[in-house]
Amino acid sequence: MDLNFNDAELGFRQMVRHFLQTSLPQSISHKVHHGIALEKSDYQQWQKILHAQGWGALSWPVAHGGTGWSAVQRYIFEEECAAAGAPRLPPFGTKMVAPVIMEFGSPEQQQRFLPKILSADEWWCQGYSEPGSGSDLASIKTTAIRHRDEQGEYYLVNGQKTWTTLGQYADWIFCLVRTDKEAKAQRGISFLLVDMTSPGVSVRPIITMDGAHEVNEVWLDDVRVPVANLVGKENQGWTYAKFLLGHERTNIAGIGIAKRELARLKRVAAREWKNGKPLLEDSLFASRLAQVEIDLMALEITNLRVLSAEEQSHAPGPEASILKIKGTEIQQAITDLLVQAVGPQAQPLRERLDTTEQASSLAVNYLNMRKLSIYGGSNEIQKNIIAQMIIGL
Repeated sequence: MDLNFNDAELGFRQMVRHFLQTSLPQSISHKVHHGIALEKSDYQQWQKILHAQGWGALSWPVAHGGTGWSAVQRYIFEEECAAAGAPRLPPFGTKMVAPVIMEFGSPEQQQRFLPKILSADEWWCQGYSEPGSGSDLASIKTTAIRHRDEQGEYYLVNGQKTWTTLGQYADWIFCLVRTDKEAKAQRGISFLLVDMTSPGVSVRPIITMDGAHEVNEVWLDDVRVPVANLVGKENQGWTYAKFLLGHERTNIAGIGIAKRELARLKRVAAREWKNGKPLLEDSLFASRLAQVEIDLMALEITNLRVLSAEEQSHAPGPEASILKIKGTEIQQAITDLLVQAVGPQAQPLRERLDTTEQASSLAVNYLNMRKLSIYGGSNEIQKNIIAQMIIGL
């Protein structure tokens, strides 16, 4: 793979950069650059701006409203968005459930759901993890029992989902449910689309260690779900779940965001002092920073290779686990170094060293980043996947 961008790609970068300069609301980029929590309205506003430009779903097929961009163009776009302070849109709709619906869903499901995902008129969340069923996802206990009455066929769903990110805002949740209790773990699972306004659905907040309400418990008590909301075939949901998790793990790598935060770390280290000299001149700190930058460069090359494979209609494979592990480790290392560099001033809502990077709450971000190596399948699980599927152990 030629890692040098050609003239057309450089021209594309300039076009994207101009679009961001003229279309990205300053109120949103200010929040991103200063670590201020985004609201649902911020995400929706940005998605609608992208949708109006025809850029609402980078990797979707053109037939469904996608851009038709190459893997390199998508990479350039996401890198420029991160640098400009555009919000990283929640992936649950465009990058997770939508590819599953496009690949395995019925034409009716595609017509019903995809346009509203693209326009941000409907917000999605993920119903995978349960108490006791996180990394061991095949052990889920939420049940969906099939019934029929005068209104037609439906499932009656009962169970609990947990760690449901932004579920308090969601209109729909895609759920893994057990439809055959007698089958082996992976063989009795189905993939259902559940309306969050259905009777019996309740959302309870989980306040995380950084004080934020980002994740939730979702309870499903005798929730009636039409059989028409079953994606693909009954008891084949594990296949669809693995397909989706490959996309999720690729997305978690967050290379553009890591590059933006690495540049921020360098700015901070250039003005923080230790023993009479800038931190950048401290050999131990500089060595740690250099190692993070080297790792990020290597991850970027690997990510481009995975994206190139996706462009050739190959779903992300075990390589996505490599991206997930290294991407999350790098993001955590950067937040760790930022907190070390700033020291007591990293405390929440304390002013930073200058007015351009104030109230950024680095300690809050540090705490929030601890989850990266757990969700989407813990990094320990990803290492098992690599050992089995790549090394052959």
